[in-house]
Amino acid sequence: MLMLATATLVGVGIGRIIGRGNPTPMVAPEPAWAPLGADKMSQTLGLVSALYVDPVSVDSLIERALPHLMKELDPHSVYIPAHEMADANESIEGEFDGIGVVFNMGTDTIVVMNVVPKGPSDKVGIQSGDRIITIEDSVVAGRKIPQNKIVKTLRGKRGSKVRLGVQRSGSDELLSFTVKRDKIPVNSVDATFMLTDEVGFVRLSSFAKTSYEEMKQALGKLEEQGMKSLIFDLRDNGGGLLDQAIHIAEMFLPTGKLVVYTVDRAGNRLEEHSRRNGEYVNLPIAVLINESSASASEILAGAIQDNDRGTVIGRRSFGKALVQRQIPYSDGSALRLTIARYYTPTGRSIQKPYDKGQEEYEMDIYNRFMHSELFSVDSIKLADSLKYYTPEGKVVYGGGGIMPDIFVPLDTTSVSAFYREVMAKNILYRYTMDYTDRHRAKLTRVESVAELNRMLDADPTLVEGLGAYAAKQGVKADPAQVEESRKLLLTQIRAYIGRNATYDYSGYYSNIYVIDSTMLRAVEVLENQSSK
Repeated sequence: MLMLATATLVGVGIGRIIGRGNPTPMVAPEPAWAPLGADKMSQTLGLVSALYVDPVSVDSLIERALPHLMKELDPHSVYIPAHEMADANESIEGEFDGIGVVFNMGTDTIVVMNVVPKGPSDKVGIQSGDRIITIEDSVVAGRKIPQNKIVKTLRGKRGSKVRLGVQRSGSDELLSFTVKRDKIPVNSVDATFMLTDEVGFVRLSSFAKTSYEEMKQALGKLEEQGMKSLIFDLRDNGGGLLDQAIHIAEMFLPTGKLVVYTVDRAGNRLEEHSRRNGEYVNLPIAVLINESSASASEILAGAIQDNDRGTVIGRRSFGKALVQRQIPYSDGSALRLTIARYYTPTGRSIQKPYDKGQEEYEMDIYNRFMHSELFSVDSIKLADSLKYYTPEGKVVYGGGGIMPDIFVPLDTTSVSAFYREVMAKNILYRYTMDYTDRHRAKLTRVESVAELNRMLDADPTLVEGLGAYAAKQGVKADPAQVEESRKLLLTQIRAYIGRNATYDYSGYYSNIYVIDSTMLRAVEVLENQSSK
């Protein structure tokens, strides 16, 4: 059975139980269970099926009842219908079946941003910058088709084929390609690059089956480039497989350190310790979190914080400490049922309350915003009863989420009316798409983030180009307003061009860094540590 750790899922094979002496590796026993009330439920369904005035599909009733039943338990126990299982598992499986392109529909046309190297589309000759006009015999350009529907149309069973009509810059002819769908990897490491000469940066978007291996490759690459310290970005990471969080934590911890433990309804405590000295046990590390960092992200951040291994920077995390087990049904559907609570090494439970119901639980982040918590650390109420101490005496708190060691508020920089308008109308992003198209040949030859940024450095017309483009869209570029927001505009332009030009998000984050207060604070902390 699969066990998970996300904002909607959680927990994986924690396999040690506390006893005298050394912890003894063992597998947690399957709990004995009986479907209490099953007779009454079965009788009711039988009576409805046999006696109800109109014909009724009992299976349909069950499908509609199960989600409501799960909501009566906790916010993270869920029923997943068979037709939703593929989507539900995609982020943790680390792969899906498709044609192998990254696309954008910002202008109501499918624009191929990047092609997966050696993937199905690459093999038949589809290129970055191509526009997909038709899928099979249906025109999809300019039809305002929802992006999720396009995704489902392009994906399909491995080995099946799809015919695409493609428009390519410089050609009036609609090119035809038949693409054979295949396995496409889903990378959870979004960005890897050197932020400064000595500070490396890795952003992890989820904890999938491949995350630990991806992290090994990313850190090895940065080590070769001279990394002396690391910023590990877990912002907006909703979690995933707990074993991956544990393996990644082990990379930074000495042997024998407690990473996480869980407690089930019977009080059984299962612990997970680091089983080896990590390859990067002496590497200074800053972990970035925010209000959307959840579950496995919180486990990893908590392990780093509670073991005095690094500095956690950002804003209070989501607050999920419930472990789910995925239990499959014979029809392909599954139940993700909460079976335990997890705790950080100091004994903290960081699960936020859910006793007021699902709606109140889901409104928590909004309420934090309304109460100014995202803007001021003084707005966060921390109970002394939930105070814990790390081995080195640092105070940490339980309750709803991981409280960072260094709080960085949400940015409230004032902006000009011109900036607000080009962002609200998506003009800035469309301009960067246009720029990418016009410089496609040069951008496709870029082999590194440093090379990309040198290319952008050499173009002093980026902001003025936006002004001219905006004017064509009916938005006047007032010189004073452009100057007021020049830094923000230039940073956003460079970041989006970088995202368009690179297969991952390295081009984006290497440029957005100059206005990202959390990244700037992390660099400052790490550089201060290295100078001591």
